[in-house]
Amino acid sequence: MGKGSVNHIGIATDSLDNTAKVWEALGFTQGDDEVVESQGVKIRYMRGDGETNIELLEPLSADSPVGKFLSVRGPGVQQIAVNVPDLVSKIYQLKGMGIRMINDEPILGSNGHKIAFIHPSSCGGVLVELVEYEQSEL
Repeated sequence: MGKGSVNHIGIATDSLDNTAKVWEALGFTQGDDEVVESQGVKIRYMRGDGETNIELLEPLSADSPVGKFLSVRGPGVQQIAVNVPDLVSKIYQLKGMGIRMINDEPILGSNGHKIAFIHPSSCGGVLVELVEYEQSEL
């Protein structure tokens, strides 16, 4: 099995524009905004050196997953996303280990990637997003 790699760190915010200013001051550059209706969120990637990405998440409504996160916890790290080469196999493996999944099958995330979430109760309280990637993407 290969080494794991972080795809991005997702940060929930009430304002993409206000939060992006800090990341720009730290040397990150803004990507284009993307709306993922199925998740009820507007996303803006802040790109750093190499494969370092911060994903800013602004809810489209208060009852979306990110909207609910903000109402309970306030702005901050909402999830850590990890690259996996075969998402279906990884979900199957994790479930076989007794890991609780939010998604038993892949769903469509930003940039057309297949994603799935591991429930925080199985990851020490951290929401972990699995992102399927092609070897050529890394």
